[in-house]
Amino acid sequence: MAEETRWDDIFSSQPGAQPALQAETGQAPQSRREAREAQSRQAKPSSGGSKPPRPPRDPRQPGKRRRWVAWVVAIVVVLGLAAGAAGYVWLNYEDQVRKVLGWELPPPDYVGEGSGEATIVIVSGDTGVEVTNALLDAGVIKNFETFYTLLLAQDPAVSFFPGYYVLAEKMSSQAALDALQDPANRVEHTALIPEGKSIDQVFDILSTATDLPVEDFVKAAKDPTSYGVSAEAPSLEGYLFPATYRFDPGVDARAVIQTLVDRTFQSLDAAGVAPADRHRVLTLAALIQREAGRDTEDFYKVSRVFTNRLENDWHLESDATVSYGTGRTHTVWTTPAERADTSNPYNTYANPGLPIGPIGAAGDLAIDAALHPADGPWFYFVPVNLDTGETVFSTTFAEHNAAVKQLQQWCRETQSPNCD
Repeated sequence: MAEETRWDDIFSSQPGAQPALQAETGQAPQSRREAREAQSRQAKPSSGGSKPPRPPRDPRQPGKRRRWVAWVVAIVVVLGLAAGAAGYVWLNYEDQVRKVLGWELPPPDYVGEGSGEATIVIVSGDTGVEVTNALLDAGVIKNFETFYTLLLAQDPAVSFFPGYYVLAEKMSSQAALDALQDPANRVEHTALIPEGKSIDQVFDILSTATDLPVEDFVKAAKDPTSYGVSAEAPSLEGYLFPATYRFDPGVDARAVIQTLVDRTFQSLDAAGVAPADRHRVLTLAALIQREAGRDTEDFYKVSRVFTNRLENDWHLESDATVSYGTGRTHTVWTTPAERADTSNPYNTYANPGLPIGPIGAAGDLAIDAALHPADGPWFYFVPVNLDTGETVFSTTFAEHNAAVKQLQQWCRETQSPNCD
């Protein structure tokens, strides 16, 4: 019979087994069951006991990971703050930043001729700065610096004429500068006042030219002295100088009238007329303007006729003044009753001397003729052809009557409406 094998011999034959079991139980197992239970307890702790220590890890790994995450978070925060600060600085100080970093962009400018419509006003005395600002405010140009730099670069220097200019919006600086140099873009109202026109006729012309109601001119003309006209003038008649005028849009009636009155004073001053003599000279000049024909010499001859009569205390006997006093400024024909009417202050048949004021707008020629009458003995004159203005000057009444018959014959033959 084989020798009986002992369990304690088997366990003792497995290196390290017994000491491990002994450390766990304090004694060696007595049976197979006990041995299995002991082995199981060694592999897994019971639920009621403390956990065995975990195997040691690499001491470098956990701390390194935590520190890496912290650095990432810090960097992200710093970058976010930096980006926000940079964005704020860029939005609010872009030009300064570009200048410091040398990233300056060329000043912006529109391209082409633009579109739409914009109006600017250039006032007398405006410099390039004022003109550039006017263009910028009206939306014509995009940038002050671009246009002003271009303006300064012009050789010869650019001159601007005062007035209203209609341009396009969003024009390039060069296109805007070219447009300001084109007279076609300057808006103005033109009024041509012919010589001899009465104040009512002048107001009609001015109203048409400026789109202002005639009533505006009538109201503005009520006080002649407010324009520097002598108090002896019954109205502004004769003080609205005949010439071609250009008015800017938006001008008012008073400004228009002042322009015409100033032009009258300009001519009187140039002719050497003292302010105290203005009214007398204009009254005689207006009479000459209405009575003289188309021939320049006739102006000086008509002036001589009236001068001779005044110097000899004769009544002027001008049909033009009588007709004006009746309100008919379109004709010089009068009736015996009208010539006898002493209540008409313009009636030079019934009243001595010059009429109380001018009867129309006298030009420079008439003013000069009033101051420098031709030499001659004439006391009468009459036109004998109303189409050509041919005029006969006479010394005696008989000669004058013969000339009047010539006029009557011409009227019968031509049936001219001017004879009505």
